[in-house]
Amino acid sequence: MKKVEAIVRHFKLEDIKNALTEQGIHGMTITEVRGFGRQKGHTEMYRGTEYAVDFVPKVKIEVVCADNSLGGVIDTILRAAQTGQIGDGKIFVSDLHNVVRIRTGETGEDAL
Repeated sequence: MKKVEAIVRHFKLEDIKNALTEQGIHGMTITEVRGFGRQKGHTEMYRGTEYAVDFVPKVKIEVVCADNSLGGVIDTILRAAQTGQIGDGKIFVSDLHNVVRIRTGETGEDAL
């Protein structure tokens, strides 16, 4: 099993969610996060004063999938999230050793 974490732009969230649902992925966790990479923040004006926004708001999507679904999940997120601009985000993939569904006690891929 794999855990896929994608950090993407806010306005792409609905597109990604819909695309993953079409692929048969029915569970995901969404977290609002802030950070910076090559985009390095930006400046904004507030009441006539310019100030730097060092951390850019993003959304982190976490999806757990079977090993054989990994390629499809990554491709789906790439297609739905890509704008071609700096700041499109990153995808991280981690191995999961076990998953337990609390309600039933099911483990492994049965718990997905």
